Amino acid sequence: MQEACALAVVKWPEEGVPASPRAWLVGVARHKALDRARREARRAGKEAAAASDPTAAAPPAADAPPATDLAWPAAAPPAPELAAADELGLIFMCCHPALDPAARIALTLRSVCGLDTRSIAAAFLLPEPTVAQRIVRAKRKIRQAGIRMRVPAGDELPGRLAVVYRVVYVVYTQGHMASAGPDLVRAGLCDQAIGLARALTGLLPGEPEAAGLLALLLLTDARRDARTDAAGDLVLLADQDRTRWDQAKIVEGERLLEAALRAGRPGPYLLHAAIAACHSCAASAEQTDWREIAALYGELIRYEPSPVVAANRAVAVAMSEGPAAGLAILDALGGSARITGWPQFHIARAELLTRVGRAADAARAYEAALRLPMSAPERAFIERRRAALGYRA
Repeated sequence: MQEACALAVVKWPEEGVPASPRAWLVGVARHKALDRARREARRAGKEAAAASDPTAAAPPAADAPPATDLAWPAAAPPAPELAAADELGLIFMCCHPALDPAARIALTLRSVCGLDTRSIAAAFLLPEPTVAQRIVRAKRKIRQAGIRMRVPAGDELPGRLAVVYRVVYVVYTQGHMASAGPDLVRAGLCDQAIGLARALTGLLPGEPEAAGLLALLLLTDARRDARTDAAGDLVLLADQDRTRWDQAKIVEGERLLEAALRAGRPGPYLLHAAIAACHSCAASAEQTDWREIAALYGELIRYEPSPVVAANRAVAVAMSEGPAAGLAILDALGGSARITGWPQFHIARAELLTRVGRAADAARAYEAALRLPMSAPERAFIERRRAALGYRA
């Protein structure tokens, strides 16, 4: 990467910055790494030839251009598929089993995927200093233990898959619902995650969880354009114009999900995808099968026993059995320090409190959400909901 950056400093001022600088850098770095590997592979033979015939291995002319410059023109960035495959290789490399899983994820998200520490902390409902320390400790361990960072061989992939899946999923969630900033959606992160998930399915054909992850991202991302109105304001799922949903993504996602389910090996991403499919298959919000969604979340908790999954199940229970039932589940989760740092928890409570007629409590729940970081459209949405109640917490 250092060599690629050095080349960019020389070429970009002369030839212009490429359309995708990140992809250009990753592609050039990949080719330089391949060139070096080829040279090292031929080194022993050349040294033997030089020892027997000093003229056999004459050095190249001083003005001969590097092989990489010929193989990778600076004006032609790599195709998105190649860039995603290269990035996926770096993710597998960074998810080294010698590191603690939590540290692996944080380090990879920061060093390879480009997420800032604040976004990573928001994704895991952790304080930002905690995440920063995880990254520092992971780097220190790599340096002190002399851990060799390389793209793993095929038989080494299964031991890293769970962490790689989580990395790709977190990249998407931070694009789907930005934890800060002026926009609700960070489209670049969504596209980046979908590209990585596609590369995973190409690397692991027939692997249900890889297909489930891609299906989940496609089915969720199909709603992207309908999630905000012309002014950029947030639109709830129930109020979205479903004609604006991307039908091509829905069809592809459902096809991937059906094929993966036939394998008979369910996992967390297949269950997430099945939940997303319940929304995409419903002709209207009223026809959504919330009982099925609640049951799927109940099964998902076996794989991901987290307060976030439990909170999502509570919303599904509220939609199928009534707001009081869902509110009871949310109130039981309120003792978790992590869940109270998640704006969506307070928003869900406020919505259910409103439905059971507890407007003053709902206003206080909205106030709790507003004290947490979030995107500008989400903050504006909450302020409108709170104002509609006519209460100040």
